[in-house]
Amino acid sequence: MRIADAWRHGAARLAAASVDTPRIDARLLMMHAANLTRLQLLSDAQRTIDMPAYDALLDRRVKREPLALITGHQEFWSLDFEVSPATLIPRPDSETLIEAALAALPDRPAVRRILDLGTGTGCLLLAALTEFPNAWGVGLDRAPAAAALAARNARTLGLTPRAAMACANWDAPVATQFDLILSNPPYIPTAEIPGLMPEVAIYEPATALDGGPDGLAAYRHILAALPRLLAPGGVAILELGQGQAEAVAALTPHPTTIRPDLTGTPRALIVQT
Repeated sequence: MRIADAWRHGAARLAAASVDTPRIDARLLMMHAANLTRLQLLSDAQRTIDMPAYDALLDRRVKREPLALITGHQEFWSLDFEVSPATLIPRPDSETLIEAALAALPDRPAVRRILDLGTGTGCLLLAALTEFPNAWGVGLDRAPAAAALAARNARTLGLTPRAAMACANWDAPVATQFDLILSNPPYIPTAEIPGLMPEVAIYEPATALDGGPDGLAAYRHILAALPRLLAPGGVAILELGQGQAEAVAALTPHPTTIRPDLTGTPRALIVQT
């Protein structure tokens, strides 16, 4: 089938699964199925598409599998990350934490040690390392497959000499202090997980979503550990769930500020001890 016809076919199939972006999703899946760049796809109207391979990908998206898991990649902070069902998919909202770090620590060469708790794909740590040129970092995740994925992303991005990934339960093995601590912890109340959109509830790991009965369990652990983990003058930045800013800030006696994401939603809690 020619590209234009295949594109219409894909968009029609995805109308229900990708309500806001059926044409975009259809194009990205077509590029992935045919191993084409966007320019190649759009510059040759006579090119044909292998429909069985394309329809197989459309089938997965119709079942609400996230696009990033189908293609195996997601962009974050203009970097390309491998993704898998072992981790959360990096989201643009989480870039707010990197923006907050740059604002809180303007002397970039002075930042030497970065810790990422619950590193997942490694996106927060590795994005931060691209911005703080003298820093080395540690990413910890309790899921072995997640820690291994983060290590692969570090290698792909050429950051292995400056990044160590390990499987650990939060800060358990940490015996040093850090200038910057980042975390996107699980913060969804347990009872709310089944009601999330299928892309999240079905396909993303429950361990990376479940924040306990009130969604605050991980915050309690991390905030209690900060006096031991943060170097003098250090900064910790935690991602917040919807409507959690006041409750999370109340868990620490240290000064806090809030940074909103691009939609105005309070997204990052900045803590200075």
